Amino acid sequence: MTLTADALVIRLCHDLEEMRACVALQKEVWNFSDADLLPLRMFVVADKIGGQIIAAFDGREVVGFGLSIPGYRDGRSYLHSHMLAVRQNYRNAGLGRRIKLLQRDDALARGFDVIEWTFDPLEIKNAYLNIEKLGAIARRYNINQYGITSSPLQGGLPTDRLVAEWWLKSKRVESILKGKKSEFKRVKSVSIPAQIYEWKAASASRERAKEVQDRTRDELLKAFADDLAVLGYERDQKGNGKFLLGKWEER
Repeated sequence: MTLTADALVIRLCHDLEEMRACVALQKEVWNFSDADLLPLRMFVVADKIGGQIIAAFDGREVVGFGLSIPGYRDGRSYLHSHMLAVRQNYRNAGLGRRIKLLQRDDALARGFDVIEWTFDPLEIKNAYLNIEKLGAIARRYNINQYGITSSPLQGGLPTDRLVAEWWLKSKRVESILKGKKSEFKRVKSVSIPAQIYEWKAASASRERAKEVQDRTRDELLKAFADDLAVLGYERDQKGNGKFLLGKWEER
């Protein structure tokens, strides 16, 4: 039987043992050292101060979760979605998107109109989900945000991150969530080769991955300095990715 995200139960978590299961899944997904793991206390604090712990259950087993904490910037309160994890054999079935959609529903019900999170610009599938399937935009780039981490997923590279802004009530988001394509004038594009995953994974080719990261960093920082934003993302049949940038008019 093929698993679909609809077969799972996704809900807010307040139970300590369910949060403990989220911590264990975090370790499984990222293979962090203990020093890099978010501890159980952080999940408890997030729940107590107005954040979110949303988990996906297959029966009683936690197979995915999203953790958010409240933030404040430029006179506006928002939610920062810090972590989203899905167990490997539950991926590519729409589960991450369902967790994000419940994040949005809960945020709107509590008066938030924006959720932010960061993501690795070299992760092609994740970028496509964030920009094309959810309707987030990106116009900020953080260089080596967490320093060098213990997760093998990072491949020893600096932890560069794009900041996703998910304007929950915007026409763009509402349109994309209804399955419509976002229309905008493309000014610039930045390409990511599909081989980036294998280049990061092997020490012999890691320098090639670093060259891609450096180029991507330079091009996106220059584009953002010119007041452009990531408004679209393309993937071709070979798995290559491409950021599409234009002017962000909507507020």
